[in-house]
Amino acid sequence: MKETAATLSPPGAARIDDAHGTGTLDTVLSEDAEKKLISRVTWRLVPLIFVAWFINYLDRANIGFAALQMNQELGMGPEMFGFAAGIFYLGYILFEVPSNMLMHRFGASTWLARIMFTWGIVSVGMAFVQTPQQLYAARLLLGIVEAGFFPSVLYYLALWFPARHLGKAISQVYSANIVSLIIGSPISALIISHFHEKGGFSGWRWMMILEGAPAILLGVIAFFYMVNRPSEARWLSPAERNWLVRTMASEQASAAAKGSATFRKALTAPMVWLLGLLYCCIGIGFFGVSTWLPQVIRQLTDLSIMEIGFVSAIPFILGAIAMIANARHSDRTMERRWHLTGSLIVGTAGLAASGLTSSMPLVSFTFICIAAAGIVGSLSVFWTIPPTFLAGAGAAGGMALINAISGLAGFFAPWLVGVARARTHDFTLALYGLALSVAVAVLLAAFLPYAKAQGPRAD
Repeated sequence: MKETAATLSPPGAARIDDAHGTGTLDTVLSEDAEKKLISRVTWRLVPLIFVAWFINYLDRANIGFAALQMNQELGMGPEMFGFAAGIFYLGYILFEVPSNMLMHRFGASTWLARIMFTWGIVSVGMAFVQTPQQLYAARLLLGIVEAGFFPSVLYYLALWFPARHLGKAISQVYSANIVSLIIGSPISALIISHFHEKGGFSGWRWMMILEGAPAILLGVIAFFYMVNRPSEARWLSPAERNWLVRTMASEQASAAAKGSATFRKALTAPMVWLLGLLYCCIGIGFFGVSTWLPQVIRQLTDLSIMEIGFVSAIPFILGAIAMIANARHSDRTMERRWHLTGSLIVGTAGLAASGLTSSMPLVSFTFICIAAAGIVGSLSVFWTIPPTFLAGAGAAGGMALINAISGLAGFFAPWLVGVARARTHDFTLALYGLALSVAVAVLLAAFLPYAKAQGPRAD
């Protein structure tokens, strides 16, 4: 709709120049039109990214289910398995920032397609390892080729979604991570059980092949389907495209004025390192639970592999619900600090209570579910904070560094849980350690200086 004067605009409407850029008329985007635009962008971008993220985390985390057969076949104890699970993150950490620098150079769509294609190849290749050492090498290589996927996706979303819609968009995409743990667990268990010894391959090897191959196809699809930024979106009307370009440019300029817009500034910004430490503490709790959960359940119960798969999904179903609800309320109120801190308090209490009640399997598992809701519920809110002070190349580098620092959690959490279990023969001490880490995250989150989101509230 076009108006000759801004006074004719409905309350909350956004103005942009007309499609021809003459500046003689104002194009008004009403609140309803803005919602329709965001809905169109969401349906265009989110489904493909959601599926890619789902496969990404499935390929990364399925080693937890592979362990139910793989450990015995390869002759691996708890410490060796913990090291194999964690070494992925060494490659991930080392190549995270370089990968995002290349992403900023070649474009998010091209680089994301490359990441998907190569991680699919490596994931399939893991089916053919014969020794623990070969597994270590394959996991390390998987971390190298996957490096940059997570922050590249977040950077990509921050190019398309205004601040008042970003939390919801991140939660929609990030929920793929959790969905992979919800339905990925039964899928992995089904493949391991049903395909075991088919063609002379163990079930866990078939799992690697069947869960890795889709990433190769997704890489090809992404290369031809994704566009880098709103200015290239021919599927938007000129008015919608101009409004989105100008809105995002304004927000990025504001972020650059408040913080860092170059790689160098982002990599030396204290706030980036603080957020990296915070996310690392959250990650220790998350990876410690998600990697070992199938074996925790096996120790607490006498369930079959298939039954473990379904039970393992329960904590992450609750986590997905908590994450989406927390993100939506945070967007609506434009408040980040206490939505993040409150979730982490719940996570801390749940882990500590689970350790305290470890002699009562059902009660202990109930508290693990509560912990998962708290920890997972914090994740999407956390990732709305970096775009408030990072922009352009600084956003690409800063988010990569935050994720790289948190990658230390991915290495140390599975390994240290394995060490604790090998020494004590149960998970009680490990659960206390995970609770302590998330408690540190609570303190850091409570004092974040960049916790207030930009922009008007989202209705």
